[in-house]
Amino acid sequence: MAAPNIVNVASIYGKTVQIAAQKTATATNGTQLVSNAASSGKVLKINTIMAANIDGSNSATITVTLWEEATASSGTNRDICTTVTVPADATVVVLDKNTSIYLEEDRSLYCTASEDGDIEVTCSYEEISE
Repeated sequence: MAAPNIVNVASIYGKTVQIAAQKTATATNGTQLVSNAASSGKVLKINTIMAANIDGSNSATITVTLWEEATASSGTNRDICTTVTVPADATVVVLDKNTSIYLEEDRSLYCTASEDGDIEVTCSYEEISE
């Protein structure tokens, strides 16, 4: 199943995750933010992605990537945003409810920061299943 019929849903759960984006992570291109496993029977509606620069003096950049395989060790990736500058002590909204996306099965979102430990990413989403 690629995605459930969202007209006839059994459950919708609101969720929020937070990560510290790194330059790279083991066997992937970035740090995994959200993943929807193959055959999960769910679709994830991504409502908000915010990147906060917690470094008090230097700007940093963030890249958010959509992987077409949940493991991101192979497959195709497409950037949602690329090297967007986040000023020191500031937050950038990468995606909001006006530009929400659906994460189907076997898809993941990954984040890459220009500096380890400078960018914290918050994502709110809805887990929808029939």
